[in-house]
Amino acid sequence: MTNTNPIDPVKLDKLAEVAIKVGLQLAEGQDLLMTAPMTAAPLVRRITEHAYKAGAGLVTTLYSDEEATLARYRHARDASFDKAAGWLYQGMADAFKANTARLAIAGDNPMMLAGQDPDKVSRANRANSAAYKPALQLITGFDINWNIVSYPSAAWAKLVFPNDSEEVAVGKLADAIFKASRVDRDDPIAAWAEHNANLKQRWTWLNGKRFAALKYTGPGTDLTVGLADGHRWKGGASEAKNGITCNPNIPTEEVFTTPHRLRVDGYVAATKPLSHNGSLIEEMQARFEGGRLVELKAAKGQDIFNKVLDTDEGARRLGEVALVPHSSPISASGILFFNTLYDENASCHIAQGQCYSDCFEGGKDLTQEQINAQGGNSSNIHIDWMIGSDKIDIDGVHADGTTEPVMRKGEWA
Repeated sequence: MTNTNPIDPVKLDKLAEVAIKVGLQLAEGQDLLMTAPMTAAPLVRRITEHAYKAGAGLVTTLYSDEEATLARYRHARDASFDKAAGWLYQGMADAFKANTARLAIAGDNPMMLAGQDPDKVSRANRANSAAYKPALQLITGFDINWNIVSYPSAAWAKLVFPNDSEEVAVGKLADAIFKASRVDRDDPIAAWAEHNANLKQRWTWLNGKRFAALKYTGPGTDLTVGLADGHRWKGGASEAKNGITCNPNIPTEEVFTTPHRLRVDGYVAATKPLSHNGSLIEEMQARFEGGRLVELKAAKGQDIFNKVLDTDEGARRLGEVALVPHSSPISASGILFFNTLYDENASCHIAQGQCYSDCFEGGKDLTQEQINAQGGNSSNIHIDWMIGSDKIDIDGVHADGTTEPVMRKGEWA
């Protein structure tokens, strides 16, 4: 019997090398904290090897397991769903304060919790979000170098390619991940340097414009997103507060900044389904007034997303606005990944919840009060959803009300 591995081991090794050398640019002697589903162990081992070759101090991996997660929903007492491992997240926050790098491997089955009680799912998420906030703030505040990469687990692959055998589906998803992550090239590290330079050109132009707002028009969409005072655009490689330049997301096609939490008005239609904690939320339509999402409708998953929006006061306000051309490689693949890391890089998007404090001029030195005063949003959640397509036009609005084209039919103007 022949055992064929559908995942190309050479490209998997290249992905691990890119995660360390481009994603994190791990420093000599720096510790690394990694989280991953157990199914991603082959990638974890390769990343660990490349980390130590790069001079890592200590690599620690925390594994999650789908069966163990489901066992809680099937057998735990009701009170369990209001608990979270605060001690663990406090430990993670302490590690980040001590300059430990952070790497997350995404690869869980996106629909793992689809059959579970939505009330228990939302309570568990709320407890988890609150417990994780001290650690998350150090990531969104960009105190440390961090990175997310993906591994093609069988459950995820079968969701993306339901008509293929498991082996074929895993092979197809692996190839899509490798292509999007630029490890199908002869020299992925050089390819990333070129890509980062192109993204920098885009955000440098946007920062020079200092738009007061962005205006979106298209089918089901007439939305004005005010931008935070003193906002700055970013994308691709960025320097963390610890002085290390990293690429937080692999892949990435976006340039992004912080909207003003009180200055979003109008209505907008989602252009792709949102996969969130085991539920698919489809055909979302949202209406904003004074920055607040006041009405949300969806063909599927409406109640679930409305529960998420009730997480806290900041959940109904925006924390990120991102521009992605419709012709991005991930969009061009035509694949719905059911994974925000990929799907957000196929389309312009907005995010409910926590803002990135680093998307402000001098953001590294601003206090939380100053960020709030400039329009930055605070929340226990940060959820991206897609609003871009080849039918959407975006204009930049200057402080005096004059406009100029930023995107036309989903492409840079």
